[in-house]
Amino acid sequence: MIAHSGSIPVRIEQDVVVARQTVRQLAVAFGLRLVDQTKLVTAASELARNAVIYGGGGDMHWTTVERGVRKGIQLVFADQGPGIPDQVKALTDGWSSGSGMGLGLSGSRRLVDDFALDSAPGEGTRVTITKWT
Repeated sequence: MIAHSGSIPVRIEQDVVVARQTVRQLAVAFGLRLVDQTKLVTAASELARNAVIYGGGGDMHWTTVERGVRKGIQLVFADQGPGIPDQVKALTDGWSSGSGMGLGLSGSRRLVDDFALDSAPGEGTRVTITKWT
């Protein structure tokens, strides 16, 4: 049985590892297929790393969600960092505000079923992803 919701800090690189392990445990307990477990864990790892590197650290919140007969795991990565001034550019493959490969946000979006980005300069960033069974 998994907790219906919870949160953990993602403030340092070690927290990214803990976030990845937590999401893996949630995905297994929730009964996601192996390929969907891997996709969700990969997306979570990228988003947690973004929160640490670009957002100055934040939190990962999770909850189990239902929409009709569908059930899923929803993850929210929130930070109080500088925000993203151009979300369209930030979601473009290959674009990076740092030294990364530019696949974090766009790659994460492709790995999950639902993806929402809420960010503004000076207001931090909130990324919500959901993987459905």
